[in-house]
Amino acid sequence: MIALGGTIGTGLFVGAGSALSTAGAAGVFIGYTIMGAVVYTMMVALGEMTTAYPIRGAFVHQATRFLDPSVGFALGWNYWYSWAIIVAAALVLDYWPGAAKVNVAVWLTVFLVVITSFNFIGVRAFGEAEFWFSLIKIVTLLGLILLGIIITAGGVPGTEPIGFRYWHETPFQQLNDIPGAKGRFLSFWTVFLQASFSFLGTEIVALTAAEAENPRRNVPKAINRVFWRILFFYVVGVLVMSLIVSPNDQRLINGGSDAAASPWVIGIQRAGIKALPSIINAVILIAAFSAGNSDLYAASRTLYGMACDGQAPRIFAKTISNGLPIWSLVATALFGVLAYMNIGTTGEEAFNYLVAVGSVSGLINWLVILITYLRFYYGLKRQGFDRRDLAYQAPLQPYASYFGAFMMTIIIIFNSYQVFLRSSWDTGTFITGYICIPVFFILMLGYKFWKKTKFVRLNDMDFESGRRALDQLEEEWAAKDAAPKSWYQRVWDWIM
Repeated sequence: MIALGGTIGTGLFVGAGSALSTAGAAGVFIGYTIMGAVVYTMMVALGEMTTAYPIRGAFVHQATRFLDPSVGFALGWNYWYSWAIIVAAALVLDYWPGAAKVNVAVWLTVFLVVITSFNFIGVRAFGEAEFWFSLIKIVTLLGLILLGIIITAGGVPGTEPIGFRYWHETPFQQLNDIPGAKGRFLSFWTVFLQASFSFLGTEIVALTAAEAENPRRNVPKAINRVFWRILFFYVVGVLVMSLIVSPNDQRLINGGSDAAASPWVIGIQRAGIKALPSIINAVILIAAFSAGNSDLYAASRTLYGMACDGQAPRIFAKTISNGLPIWSLVATALFGVLAYMNIGTTGEEAFNYLVAVGSVSGLINWLVILITYLRFYYGLKRQGFDRRDLAYQAPLQPYASYFGAFMMTIIIIFNSYQVFLRSSWDTGTFITGYICIPVFFILMLGYKFWKKTKFVRLNDMDFESGRRALDQLEEEWAAKDAAPKSWYQRVWDWIM
C-alpha cells in the first residue's frame, strides 16, 4: 500500500496547479509523463539492490558498500535533511470557514503531534496508519479521475462538454519576457522540478524493506506496483486534471497560497458541484498527514542506519525493546519545529525556501541512487555474478539508469535557470536552487579526508555479507507461506 499510495501527497492534489498555470495543459501532462519515466528508472534500480540486500539504511548503506563511504555519508545526511518540512495542513484548513480564526500554530501542533505519535508507537502503528491513509487517497483519486471524465464529457446536469478546450489556451504564467518558442520551452522545463516534488518519497519503499516480512518476495511486488501508480495516478490523473481546469484560472496556486486553489477543487466547483470540494479538502489534509508520517519514518530510519554504519553519533543507533530507534526518531521529530516558521509573512517566505531546497535535495538523492546502481551492475558483471539469479532484475539495464541519471543531472543543473534570464537578480532563488550541490560535495569530501575512505573498486565489492542469513530467513518465510490459503486470501495476495 505504501508503494501504491503512501507517497501521494499534496504535490499531486494541490501543487500540480502551479505546474498547470506555468506550462499549460499539454505541458504539464508531457512533463509529468517524462518525469514519471525518470522516477521509474530510479525505482527499478533501487528495487534490484534492495531485494538482494534488504539492509537497514537501504540506499545509504548501498552507496557506502558499492560506491564510497564518503558518498554514503553525504547521501545519508542530505536525505535526512530533505524529509518533509512541508506542512500543508494549515493551508488546507484555511479552506473551511472558521478554520482561519484559530491560530495557525495550533494546527501545526496538532499536525506534528499526530504524525510523531504514529511513529513513536512503533512500526506496526506506522504501517497500519499508512495502509488506511493510502487507501483513502487511492479511492479518492479514483473517484476524482472518474468524476473528471464525467465533467469533461458534459455529464453533470446543466453543463456542456469541455473536451480538450483548455489545451489550446496559453498559460498566464508563461515567461512573458522571453517570447516565442524559447519561452514556451522554458515554461515547459519548469514543470520537471515541480513534478519531481510530487514524486518525492517514492524511494521510501526501499527503506521499509529492512522491517518488512519476506522482502525478497514483497519488495519486487511493491516495485511493480510503483509502475502502475505512476501510470494511473500521476499520468492519467494529471491528464484528467488538465481537462477540467483552465491554465489561466486566477485561483490556481502560484508558488503556494491556499489549498482552495487545488485544480481538482476548482474544476468541481466550476461544474456546479458544491458538496465535494470540502470532502476533497479533507483528503488533501490526510495526504499532508500521510506525507509527514512517511517522511518522519524515512528520515529516522536513515539516521539510524548511518549510526549503525558509524556515519552518525552512536546514540542514534540505540533501540528500545520493540526495535524502535528512539533517539533517531526524537532528533528527527525535533527537526519538525521548523514548520512553525510558517507563522507570519516573513517566516512563510523562509519556509518556502526550505521546501525548494528539499526538492533539489531529493533529486540529488535519486541521482546518487542511480550512480550506485550502475556501480553495483558493473561490479556483478566483473565478479561473474549472473543477475538472473537475483530475486528481482531491473528491466532495460544499464540503459534505463543512464537515461535517468542524465535527466536528473540536467534538471539539477538548470532547476533555477530563471535567475540567469530575468532582468533583476534574485539571490534567494539562486541560493535555494543550488546550495544543495556544494553542501553535498562538502559533506562528501570532508568525510573522505577525515576518514581517509577509498573508492570501492569493482573487484573489491562485497556481494556476500548478509546473504547467508537472508537465505535462512527466506527458507523460514517460504515454509510459513506454504500453508494452504483460501480463495479470498489468494486473491488478496495477488492484488497486494
